[in-house]
Amino acid sequence: MNVKAQLYWDDYWGNKEKPGSVGAWQFGDDPDYLAQLVVDGIKTATCSGHIFYELENEPLPSTEDYSVILNKSDEPVAIIKTAEVGIMPMNEVSEEFVVAEGEGDGTYQYWWSAHEKFFREELKGTGYEFSEDMLLVCERFELVDVNRD
Repeated sequence: MNVKAQLYWDDYWGNKEKPGSVGAWQFGDDPDYLAQLVVDGIKTATCSGHIFYELENEPLPSTEDYSVILNKSDEPVAIIKTAEVGIMPMNEVSEEFVVAEGEGDGTYQYWWSAHEKFFREELKGTGYEFSEDMLLVCERFELVDVNRD
């Protein structure tokens, strides 16, 4: 976690005991747009390729996790808490989940197209290729705080 994110995290909790599981990261390929959707209460879910957790040797998210959401300049925008985690093939993601992701025009077609493009690009050079049934880690989250600085 960078210094600004750590200061925001520490300031939010003040003298209260802080949760142990926190990370700081940006959403996808348009961090400012996606972070603003979170702040506006439109985006309450996100997904990522399961394979990326394996490749980066990262633990899967859990409902104990908090995250400091960063903008494209790595400045803290908000704090979220993971509320639900599920693993499913991309071609089985529900339309309800797509709506909760809040991106684009909110249609399944938009979601599919944007995510397929993103995953194809991210998989380049990994030795893996995109497939319609690739496993996704689907998370729902709650907005905890918005950074007003």
